[in-house]
Parts: sequence; C-alpha cells; structure tokens
Amino acid sequence: MIYLDNAATTKMSEEALKEYEYFSCSNFYNPSATYLPAIKVAMALDEARARLKKCLGAKKGDIIFTSGATESNNLAIRGSLREGKWEYVFSSGEHASVYNLANALKREGKTVNFIPLFKTGEIDYNALEKMLSPKTRIVSVMFVNNVTGAINDIKKISEIVRKNAPSAILHVDGVQAFCKLNFNLDELDVDLFSISAHKFHGPKGVGALYVKNKATLKNLVYGGGQEYGIRSGTENVPAIMAMVKASELINTQENFEKVLKLKGQFLDEIKKCDKIKVVGENTSPYIAMLLFDGVNGETLTRALENQVIVGRGSACSAKKAGNHVLEAIGYKINEIKGAIRVSFDESLTQQQIKESAEIIIKTYNELLEKLK
Repeated sequence: MIYLDNAATTKMSEEALKEYEYFSCSNFYNPSATYLPAIKVAMALDEARARLKKCLGAKKGDIIFTSGATESNNLAIRGSLREGKWEYVFSSGEHASVYNLANALKREGKTVNFIPLFKTGEIDYNALEKMLSPKTRIVSVMFVNNVTGAINDIKKISEIVRKNAPSAILHVDGVQAFCKLNFNLDELDVDLFSISAHKFHGPKGVGALYVKNKATLKNLVYGGGQEYGIRSGTENVPAIMAMVKASELINTQENFEKVLKLKGQFLDEIKKCDKIKVVGENTSPYIAMLLFDGVNGETLTRALENQVIVGRGSACSAKKAGNHVLEAIGYKINEIKGAIRVSFDESLTQQQIKESAEIIIKTYNELLEKLK
C-alpha cells in the first residue's frame, strides 16, 4: 500500500517518538512545579521555544505552544479581536479553522471581507489592496493552500498590508509551508504564524503559534498562567519536545528538491489520461489536486484504498459536500465531485510514484467502464 495523503498527516519519525517517550516516562515532571526536576523540564521547554524560533528563521518574537493548528488559528484571530468598528480580511481559500471562524465573525455582526482567488489558487493581490483601510484589524492568509497547494506570496502580502493598513495584524496559517518551503519569518514580517507538528513527522495534537508581539493577543482561556498567561493549561511537554525534534531533523531544501522531482514524475504519468485535470499552477511540490471527470472522488478514494491512499482535500472537511476553495477558484459542483488530493513525502521512491499513478489511472478507467 502506497500512502499519498501526507498533507492530512505524516508518519511520526523514530527520533521524535524517542523524544516523546523520554519526556513521557523518564523526564515526565510538570514544568509548573517548583522542585528541581520540574524546573529542569521548564528550562527544556524554554530551550525548545528558542530552537523552534531558529527553525522558523525568527530572532525576535515568542512561541506559544498549542494543541495544533486549529487552536493556533483560533487563538491568533479571536485573541486579536478588539472592541470597535474594525474590519477583518480573510482569503477565500482558508482552512476550515479560519474560514469557518471568519463566517462566525460575520454572523456576529463584524465587517468581514473575503479576498477572491485567481484560477491558479493564489489570492488576488490587487483585490486585497482595495479591501484594506486604517480600519482593518486582522488580515489572515495561508502560506500554502492545503487543498490545491497554491503558494501565496507572503512577503508581497505583508508589504501591501503594512502600506495600506498600518494598524492591521497579519496572521499566516503556515501549516503546509513549515519544513516544506524555505523561508525566514523575520524577512516575511508577519505578526502571527501557525504550525502543526503532525504535518512534518511530529505527533498529533500539538502545534505552535509564533507571536511577534505578545501584546497583540488577549487570552481566551483562564488558568494557571502558562504560555505567558495567553494559553493556560499544563503544557504537553512530550509532544512539544517531539515536535521540535522533528522540525530540526528536516532538511527543507534537500526534501523540496526530491519531492519536486517526484511530483513532476507523478504528473507526467497522470497526464497520460486526458480526462484527469490538474488544478492550479506553480503549486507546492507536496500537493497535487486532481479532478476526475465522470467519477465521484469518494468512490475513487474507496476503490483505491487497498493499494493507494489518497485524500479528498482538507481532512477536516473531507466528509462534507462541496469544497469552498475549489468553488472560490471557479470550479463547478459537478467538477468538484471528482476531486482527489494527492500529497507527497520525501520518503517515497520513484517506483512507488510510477506504480501509484498507474494504479490510479487503471482504477479510474475501470470505474468509468462500470458507470457506462
């Protein structure tokens, strides 16, 4: 069985697992306690923040550990809300944890604007500029789209925001970019940046929010004052330490080049079937969104799963009809029904890539025959 749903989750690395076990079974103390072994765990947590900042390319700012990207995204946005007639700007292609929150803010009576997407999957930068004003409080745009793999130009977005909405806070969902694309947070000039460990061979249920200035955020949870008082609750030390270990082990550039070749090989094979459409242009090498004419994507996924595991899009929204990202790009519901997301990992071989593409085409053609 070949696993091609790495954008949904990745296998935890052995090194990260060992770190998790060590801080679960040996060095298991509560970092908020006052005896020496616990103080040493607290020191290890502080070191982990510095190590993660280094991986992010951030010399300034702080790290708040969370339960994952959904919490990081909600904390970034809800924690940045302020009283008054502010305006809020989101891309139309955001992950459900941002997109659904944006719609919730709209229902609460706040002024919410959605940036349209180009056919490539990127945001419309000119439209963003026109939406901004001194009243803009938050701009939230993801780095790499989790459905299409489209890469937004975060540096360009930052420059547009700083020029046209000087009071705005820029939040970036970096889940599909961290440990996959080379970037430097200090150079990107963002205020808030979300990551999730299980997307880069760390454990599930842990993530982080980079915060340039802690004064940006108000706490949503009251408790013992952990994480600078912004996110109280005993830290999930084993998962945090495993996440940081996983991030340090990744050679981003080397993996990028390998996966780029694997995706190119895969698409060369897939394009031999002219009924399969590839969504987007200049997308992340880790993600390919395909549309299969005449076959339901769920049916194809089920037919493939004993040989090749693929996804439908965001794992968080896979059981829901439609896809707001593909709709925002301009695809119709009947096209979206045939959507399949294939996502890659550096551990894959060229033989697996060739074999998986052949299996997908063969299975698709067999389903088409049955449906005649």
